[in-house]
Amino acid sequence: MGLLRQIALVLVGTAVIALSARIQVPMWPVPMTLQTLAVLLIALSFGARLAAATLVAYLLQGAVGMPVFAGGGGIAFLISPTAGYLFGFLAAAVIVGILADRDWHRSALGTLAAVGVGTILIYTLGVGWLAVHVGLTQAISLGLIPFVAGDLVKIAIAVMILPQVWSLVEKVR
Repeated sequence: MGLLRQIALVLVGTAVIALSARIQVPMWPVPMTLQTLAVLLIALSFGARLAAATLVAYLLQGAVGMPVFAGGGGIAFLISPTAGYLFGFLAAAVIVGILADRDWHRSALGTLAAVGVGTILIYTLGVGWLAVHVGLTQAISLGLIPFVAGDLVKIAIAVMILPQVWSLVEKVR
């Protein structure tokens, strides 16, 4: 794939993640968004290298003040109590992308496993960093438990729509 196509995919990916941050149920301190779904689909369809580039670009856009995060933009978001989720997105993009590069995304069971691993990574970093600020019990009750049911639905959606997303990305490649 040529450099221009890669840049185009990264830009489309950052736009999709930014838009998914705007679709939210406001909760405190962690809003419920579609970002996890977007990040995991990008990782599965872009692969590790391009997914990592997309998430780094997304985090840089937010750091320089572009309002791409659920609460806006600015460097403060990268050190806030919810910053762990943002860095969890990057970790999940890399690991799930590696699994996609190894063709885990070619079956429903492999996709389910990869998305499960990615979701666990996002929560491990997100809840872990939130716990530094509010304690582990509060972090679990505020930053994990309210989201489990919704994320199970997002995982099911990812497994169901990945073939369509993958075919769209393949057309660009």
